[in-house]
Amino acid sequence: MNVMDIKVPDIGDFKEVEVIELLVKVGDTIQIDQALITVESDKASMEIPASHAGVVKELKIRIGDKVAEGSLLLVLETTGATAVAAPVAAVTAAIPAVTAVVATPVAMASVPAPALALAESHGAASAAPVAPQAGTAHASPSVRKYSRELGVDLVHLSGTGPKGRIQHSDVQNYVKALMAGDADGRPSSATPGKGGGSGLELLPWPSLDFSKFGPTELQLLPRIKKISGPNLHRNWVMIPHVTQFDEADVTDLEQFRKDANAAAAGVKLTMLAFVIKASVAALKKFPAFNASLDAKGENLILKRYYNIGFAADTPNGLVVPVIKDADKKGITQIAREMGGLSALAREGKLKPADMQGASFTISSLGGIGGGAFTPIINAPEVAILGLSRAAIKPVWEGAQFAPRLMMPMSLSYDHRVIDGASGARFSVCLAEMLTDLRKSLL
Repeated sequence: MNVMDIKVPDIGDFKEVEVIELLVKVGDTIQIDQALITVESDKASMEIPASHAGVVKELKIRIGDKVAEGSLLLVLETTGATAVAAPVAAVTAAIPAVTAVVATPVAMASVPAPALALAESHGAASAAPVAPQAGTAHASPSVRKYSRELGVDLVHLSGTGPKGRIQHSDVQNYVKALMAGDADGRPSSATPGKGGGSGLELLPWPSLDFSKFGPTELQLLPRIKKISGPNLHRNWVMIPHVTQFDEADVTDLEQFRKDANAAAAGVKLTMLAFVIKASVAALKKFPAFNASLDAKGENLILKRYYNIGFAADTPNGLVVPVIKDADKKGITQIAREMGGLSALAREGKLKPADMQGASFTISSLGGIGGGAFTPIINAPEVAILGLSRAAIKPVWEGAQFAPRLMMPMSLSYDHRVIDGASGARFSVCLAEMLTDLRKSLL
């Protein structure tokens, strides 16, 4: 056996690149063309393949090092094979700018990577998976980058591509299996709706001494946020969110609301009370929005009651009281109940029963301001409506522009239950009802 130095081959136009991943370690037996390291420039990632087969005796580089053509990578004890791997430049020429993660064809707003994987990992693999060699993973640089962003160790995956190559779909399916509660990444009988252990090998949360950068102050997180935080995190990660943005012309409705408040003393009618009533009418036309998935995620439970939750702002955080049987109540009664529940929320006197049983939720930020936003679905519901502050805008009326009061709407829905066409139809229907509330009677 011979001992030889393995150096960086011709890498084309790249003068100096950074080592971002070590794919072998001392003692590994490698084959010709097996990837040794992954390097990255400002334009692309690429793997440096082995030019000879043998056993790794010594590594000469570390993650973060800068290398160029001719840089010493490792010392190899060869087994006699002398074939030379193809130049790296030729291999990577077909995959320019591979650092960009492949986007999946699903409409979404700022969806995080784990949710993205869940949203798009519907189908089973098309070929029987091939188990990777111990300690190695056969995957392209883009797949490696994708897996790093998800916190997935590729050595745990089986590739379904040619010669066991790990593909994007393999990473996505692995994440889906983990989120279903199987720590090995294989499909199991675990209940997808119950959360379970994620099993993702995430990097530890950064722990820094912020005081060395400047003055700091320690503030306790309010109890409401401590309770709601884990629920929001679970809902965002477990539910593939899609958000439909729209506007409703509420010019006439707002004038009617003002006239009604001026004519009658007592209960103050709010725009949200009208939206709740219109939402009930829309939910009746689109029952999938007033539903929940069962525990196994195999059936849809359609609800024949209309309990509408509304987010109430309190000094300690948001809470969600529920208007029960909103379909059986008039707008005045809905407004009265909203006022009472909001007062209890501000005083911290809401009972658990006051916040249970919602079939659809509305989060209104109109009193604060801002534009469109992405509300997080309140599991086990499948949709939530966000409202923002209305503003006067010029609207074309066929012959001229007219000033109209337009209210932004942000409808988030569970893409496992509701597709984009249904989401758009619901949003359009609701906007039409708010423009002319008489349509809610049809």
